[in-house]
Order: sequence, then C-alpha cells, then structure tokens
Amino acid sequence: MGIDRIKKNLKLNTENVVLYCKNKVLDKNCNIYKQGKNWYCEIDTIKITINSYSYTIITAHTIC
Repeated sequence: MGIDRIKKNLKLNTENVVLYCKNKVLDKNCNIYKQGKNWYCEIDTIKITINSYSYTIITAHTIC
C-alpha cells in the first residue's frame, strides 16, 4: 500500500520504488536531516520521509 502511495505522489513509472528512493537518498546532493522521530531527505523536488527507528520509507512527496 505504501509503495502505491509513493508511486502516485511522485508520479513514478517504475516498479522498484524502494530502489528509486534509496538512490535518491544516497545521492551526494541529498539534504538529510532529522526532525522528531523521522529522517527527511530532500533532493531536487522530492522529500522522502523515513522512520528513524525502523528505517522504513513512510512516504514521499514533491515539493515546490
């Protein structure tokens, strides 16, 4: 269910959403910061939210 939500939010046409997000997080231009119980990763026009305890991708959105 989360994968479908991320695909819809980012308008992705790929089947491997986790690999897509992982590559974005590992990019050297990615701005990563912790706020509360989550990590936030911002790159290009994408913001990925990751749980800081389980390191699971919660959601991803486009930002303006």
